[in-house]
Amino acid sequence: MFQRILVPLDGSPRAERVLPLAARLARASRGRLILARIVQPGTALLWAPTALDPATMRSWLESATEAAEAYLQRVAALPVLRDVPTEKIVRSGLPADQLLRLVPEVSADLLVLCSHGYRGLQRWALGSVALKLIRHASLPVLVLRSHGEMLAGPQPGYERPLRAVVPLDGSVHAKAALEPAAALVHALATPAPAALHLLAVVEVDEEAEDEAARRERERRLARARRYLAHTVEQIRAGLVAPKVSGLQLELTWSVHVGSDVAQTILDVVEHGQDLVDTPLPGGCDLLAMSTHGREGLNRWLLGSVTERVLERTRLPLLVVRPLGIEETPRTPWGTLQDDLD
Repeated sequence: MFQRILVPLDGSPRAERVLPLAARLARASRGRLILARIVQPGTALLWAPTALDPATMRSWLESATEAAEAYLQRVAALPVLRDVPTEKIVRSGLPADQLLRLVPEVSADLLVLCSHGYRGLQRWALGSVALKLIRHASLPVLVLRSHGEMLAGPQPGYERPLRAVVPLDGSVHAKAALEPAAALVHALATPAPAALHLLAVVEVDEEAEDEAARRERERRLARARRYLAHTVEQIRAGLVAPKVSGLQLELTWSVHVGSDVAQTILDVVEHGQDLVDTPLPGGCDLLAMSTHGREGLNRWLLGSVTERVLERTRLPLLVVRPLGIEETPRTPWGTLQDDLD
């Protein structure tokens, strides 16, 4: 599925930590890596005491571009990329903007990068390339945390399948992550087995303990269980995410409760907490989620579970932005008919 993998590099060892994973994917799919280095004016130029003349700026840009090209040549020659076809591209400008322009130009079908994991004012001041990419990129974006798991593949003594977890909320949007997640975990696990686990979180008010609240909770739990069981049946029959059925993945599901959806997802996949249904023996290796791509006030008011998970998780996170799917209002877990669509 992933034939042209775009890998942004900024010259740091942190960014290069994605190379073993990217190389493994390229080998599994017989694809190639597109190594990209975006040159942007350095702090010294931005804070120069006087405005720099065009000739000086041009000279700096030429020198920086030559250094970037030499850097990518060195990276392409690293042992970890032996026998992996590579393309090398240098651009100048703002990293996120240039990468978004590059995606259609190079026909990339996956973008892999390592996030700094900035928080609070630091992220507000510096911006987040990863955050802008997952909001606007038309292709799946795999984000690895600089101090988290790198997911290079099963290691000797690995006793369980390599597992991807896909949280579903009953919407068509969420299902868009199923095929990319399955393809990714299958490629990374080969020749070892791989697994796909569907997860649902029923949001509850922990302070409401009356009988009506308990009945409503049980009703929504039952609805979510029916939905996930039905979705697994549809996947096996090739009716939903048809590319998954040919990969022979182990398919499981579980439903969980919590007052904070993002934190509940993290508690389950990273710590094994709140296992109401099928447990995750040994945990999971990869999270895959879709994003609604909300903008402006709508994001500010509603928040984004995917972005909150990205900010907090140590696991690799594959983010898929659904394309061509109309947004429709829904209540938590919809109606029974919605659950079975």
